[in-house]
Order: sequence, then C-alpha cells, then structure tokens
Amino acid sequence: MRQTHKIPEIIDPQALNTTNGQEAWRLMGIMAEFAIATERLRGIRPAVSMFGSARIKQGHAYYEKTQRIARLLSDAGFSVISGGGPGLMEAANKGAHGGRSPAIGLNIILPFEQSGNEYQDVSIDFRYFFARKMMFVRFASAYVILPGGFGTLDELGEVLTLVQTGKTRKIPIILVGGEFWRGLVDWMRDKLVGEGMISGEDMNLLQIIEEPEAIVEAIFKFYEGRGFAPTRAEREKMLNL
Repeated sequence: MRQTHKIPEIIDPQALNTTNGQEAWRLMGIMAEFAIATERLRGIRPAVSMFGSARIKQGHAYYEKTQRIARLLSDAGFSVISGGGPGLMEAANKGAHGGRSPAIGLNIILPFEQSGNEYQDVSIDFRYFFARKMMFVRFASAYVILPGGFGTLDELGEVLTLVQTGKTRKIPIILVGGEFWRGLVDWMRDKLVGEGMISGEDMNLLQIIEEPEAIVEAIFKFYEGRGFAPTRAEREKMLNL
C-alpha cells in the first residue's frame, strides 16, 4: 500500500494564500537590495559614512562644516557615503562631489521628507532601512556623525553597538558639534557608565572633533601602520553582520 505524507501543520494556512505571494516577493526584494548595493559599492573603499539631519538648510553653520569635511575627505582619497537626501546628507554629497573621490548616496524611499539630492556620483535607492544601514557599515573605514534627529541617533546607536559587541571591526566614530553632543556624552558617562550599563572603556569608542582638518588627520592616524583594507578576520566579521 502506497504511503502518503501530509505537510506538517506548522505553517499558517493563510500564509500560503497571500495575494500574489507577497511575502515571497518581499524577501526577493530584500535580497535584491543587498545584491545590487554590494555589487555597486564594492570598489569604493576606503570610504567614510557621514550621518546628519535632513532638515538643516544651506547657509547654516552645520551645513557649511559638513560640506567642508566631505570635501577634505574626498580630496584625501575617501569616498563619502551619505543618506542621499536633503540637509546635511546633501552637504556631505555636495562636498565630496566637488572633490576627487566619489559621492555616494544611499537613498531611502519614505512617504515624506526624503528626496535624492543632485550631488551623487553613485546613487542607490532602498526600500528597507536595515539593508541600507548595513551598507553604511559594511563599506565604511570611519563614521562622521553630524547633529541630527532620531534617524541620526539610530545610526549612531547602531554603529556603537556593532563595534562594542565585536560584530564589526573597530573604526573611528567621530561626533562633530561639541555643543550639540556634549549633553548626550555626559549622560552616557553619568548614567550608562555610572550605573554599569556599559564599561568606562566603551566611551573610548567615540570622540568629539570640531575642526574638519583634524577629522581627516584623526582617521589617517588611526590607520597609520596598518592600512585601510580590512584584515581577513575583519572581513569574516562583515560577512556575519
């Protein structure tokens, strides 16, 4: 007698009948974003990822400083990666676009606020935040964090967590704007270190630097004697983010 095997009832029957296989298509879309972005960015190292507010207008001191930092980084040989949108993301792309290295824009599709700026030598559109955030991390040799809102704080927390936990390599994390960041840094030292949430050494993962020239110098100093290319062990970490 022929035996028949039923599919175990571990799958929600409703999931098998989703309109046009929406979940499967979504997974394919996520995979496509990773594949396309990785292919297009693989030749841009060394690179610096710059984060900051989308709401700061041209003419603001933060905008001008961001543009200056990006231009110096670009002329020093670093590709500059930003979120591709307006505000300080635009300032970063604009500064790099005027230099000798590529300006990279990782654009996110949002219902409001985000629109791609015109200063992108390489432009990639993302629907999924986590795919975009991984590209900021995967290709960066340093992070430069300008003043910003929830999105900037999210990105700062992400890179601090990944470096602290050893999920990615240790690279410079530079805050720009001492007056803006000082309260947060003091709170971290008082509450997070003071109440044992992190170790005192974890505060050494970030630094505040004001002058654009000093930022470029600090990044070069960090890599002095070892080069910008990830080691074999570091490449393994990046594959397992």
